[in-house]
Amino acid sequence: MAKHDTRMIDVSNKKDTQRLATATACISMSRETLRMVKRNEIPKGDVLAVAQAAGIMAAKKTADLIPLCHPLMITSISVDFSYPAKKGAIAIEATVRGQAKTGFEMEALTAAAVTALTIYDMCKMFDQAMAITDIFLVKKTGGKSGTYIANRSTRSSRH
Repeated sequence: MAKHDTRMIDVSNKKDTQRLATATACISMSRETLRMVKRNEIPKGDVLAVAQAAGIMAAKKTADLIPLCHPLMITSISVDFSYPAKKGAIAIEATVRGQAKTGFEMEALTAAAVTALTIYDMCKMFDQAMAITDIFLVKKTGGKSGTYIANRSTRSSRH
């Protein structure tokens, strides 16, 4: 039987630096469901306000969800929405900032994913065919490895 040697990486010798991570997700839905979201006609309430709050809360709880993720002191979280040219979709962009010994990539990815899941939950009574796609890291800054910006060729045509 294979031995599993799982451990959280020791970052105690790393320096605190200003860090930022931005992640994205996309949720596609019927045009009618999107119209209802935009007009605030979903019975559960204001979909984007609730989803935005859920994404912010998720970023703060990332270390509780991802077993080997360090708990970090977050100084700022934003979750923003846009409507891609392709009809019937909501693009989500989550940005997390702080000063730490390790990056905020997982917090930004978690925020984007949970925001999309919350939209799905609130709209599923009207549209079970919704699809959550394109969850990926757009950008990260800070730390020893410096800045990373996703290559446009790695992005989906949805955004």
